[in-house]
Amino acid sequence: MGWLWAIIVGLVLGLLAKAIIPGKQHLPLWLTVILGIIGGIAGNAIARAAGVDATSGIDWWRHVFQLAMAIILVGLGDKAWTAARGDRQRA
Repeated sequence: MGWLWAIIVGLVLGLLAKAIIPGKQHLPLWLTVILGIIGGIAGNAIARAAGVDATSGIDWWRHVFQLAMAIILVGLGDKAWTAARGDRQRA
């Protein structure tokens, strides 16, 4: 179940990141999910290092760190994807 939750959280984080970043992103959905998963893992690590990973109630700070990392990774991933694809138009 851990992997299923990672995929679901990665999908949600990736889509939220794409919605927050201004402009159109050209990342495919599979790459958005992967970057969302990595953002969630990195956000958990940052929250653990900051000492806010396990609080009573909802871990809002942990979620903020996860979303911030997903936004950064999706933004960088979009720039890398666009640079790698060049000026080719999608079919």
